[in-house]
Amino acid sequence: MSADSAVRFTASDETTQIIKRTAGEIEPQVIEMRRYFHMHPELSGQEFRTAIHIETILDKLGVEHRRVAGTGIIATIRGEAPDAYDAQGKPRRRVALRADIDALPVTERTGVAYESYNEGVMHACGHDCHISMMLGAIDMITRLKTHLRGEVRIIFQPAEEISDGAMMMIGAGAIEGVDAIYGAHIWSEVEAGTISCEPGQRMAHTDWFRIDIKGVSSHGSMPHKGIDAVVVGAELVTGLQVLVSRDTSPFEPVVVTVGEFHSGEARNIVSGSAYLTGTIRTWSDKMRSEVPERLKRIVVEVCSAFGATATFSYENGNPGLSNDPEQAAICRGSIERVLGEDALATYRGTLSGEDFSEYLNRIPGVFVFVGARNEELGCVHPQHSCFYNVDESVLIKGSMVAAQWAADQLA
Repeated sequence: MSADSAVRFTASDETTQIIKRTAGEIEPQVIEMRRYFHMHPELSGQEFRTAIHIETILDKLGVEHRRVAGTGIIATIRGEAPDAYDAQGKPRRRVALRADIDALPVTERTGVAYESYNEGVMHACGHDCHISMMLGAIDMITRLKTHLRGEVRIIFQPAEEISDGAMMMIGAGAIEGVDAIYGAHIWSEVEAGTISCEPGQRMAHTDWFRIDIKGVSSHGSMPHKGIDAVVVGAELVTGLQVLVSRDTSPFEPVVVTVGEFHSGEARNIVSGSAYLTGTIRTWSDKMRSEVPERLKRIVVEVCSAFGATATFSYENGNPGLSNDPEQAAICRGSIERVLGEDALATYRGTLSGEDFSEYLNRIPGVFVFVGARNEELGCVHPQHSCFYNVDESVLIKGSMVAAQWAADQLA
């Protein structure tokens, strides 16, 4: 980043002080909001109650908004600095902040007082935190209007967990005219109180597969009369790992996970069919392109060895997530201004995926990891665990960084 860019993307000290002062005032509300959303999780594409509650809070804050893509929301905060808009009403610069809002089909086992009211559904990935951090940031930004030379667009995105939401919001015009975008994920592998915003690739390519096995059913007492799809499927669960352990260089990150295995109709019948579904995570473009054929080879050969046949289908999901170097540098400055240099974390990245990558493939931006790991509080479980919980003291920090980034962008 050039020296000119560094100067251009730095808000005034007064702006930072307003953010810090507001943080002290609204932190209890941010935590309260997080607990409300945690108690009322909704699955991807079904976030109706969540969207209504977000809209209610936006109305109280006096922020204009519109509903798109079913349960998505686009909100707008217009800067009021003298040159925020040109004679034609176009903002000098428009930046976006994004928060995802959906939950997971997980039965919660945390035992907290604000545990999920919706049996079998849980905010096990922290999207409840993302909503509340964003609403906190919006509160801060509304108090900065006279300092903003441009416009802040806020995207509340549904369906991130099924990898569809970002493209739905892009189709609804969420990033039209946007110059840069910011996203954040609360993260169990980063220590509470610190935030990671390194440049370059941060998350993996996310792809999906399904294997349909066709065997031959028979009586449970006569397995030799059939071809047991359960046995074939079980062999595939372990056989697919050959891709990782023996078919790929140890220096090439790859993850193969079977998430579903369904087979059988009764306890005394050799199952004649089964299906497995799962996800593949790769780091490099080259490996991503090679994996489908390698997996297909393993599936065909294993099934053939047992006399079964299989149909293998593969679906490309979201590409790997990579931070723009300049935007990462700007964000680093934003973190330092509101939280201090000690808040900067070093994190190598993750084989998890995020459809925020779809935004970054189209416009420059940055995606940060807000650390929430705190062993003293028992906040040590990974995302998607039924025991997942966070150190809530970090929520306001996430709000502050998002607001400071927006202010720096529009300085």
